[in-house]
Amino acid sequence: MSTIRIGSPVPDFEALSTGDKTIKLSDYKGKYILLYFYPRDNTPGCTTEGKNFRDNIAQFDKLNTVILGVSRDSVRVHEGFKSKHEFPFDLLSDKAETLCRLFDVIKMKKLYGKESLGIERSTFLIDPNGILIQEWRKVKVKVHLDEVLATLNQLENNV
Repeated sequence: MSTIRIGSPVPDFEALSTGDKTIKLSDYKGKYILLYFYPRDNTPGCTTEGKNFRDNIAQFDKLNTVILGVSRDSVRVHEGFKSKHEFPFDLLSDKAETLCRLFDVIKMKKLYGKESLGIERSTFLIDPNGILIQEWRKVKVKVHLDEVLATLNQLENNV
């Protein structure tokens, strides 16, 4: 699979999810999909990002948008993370990095002078027809929610 670009259709991927489900992109045809990639469950930035989406779920529902979180954590770890923070959306496990590679979010990262491959916090907006229409890379958690909602509101106003 090559990486996906803005304006291109997103392949109908499948991924294991919380709630003992296998999620397919085509399950959400007719809705916007906010697919957010984050490094790891139960870390400060990832928890804050998830809570920001959780606390604004009514706005996302009004804007016909489904939220799906993705990391390399296992479904079991995701279940605990989702339950602990009462996330009203599913978390997808991408242990094989299939989605991560499709969206090109695996990057060399440096922590305490040590380099390793990891997920670069990124979010992608897929339109109701399965076309990638927006991406945010190197996401800053503090301002990200406002950026996403502004984009969705603009799309709603242009309909």
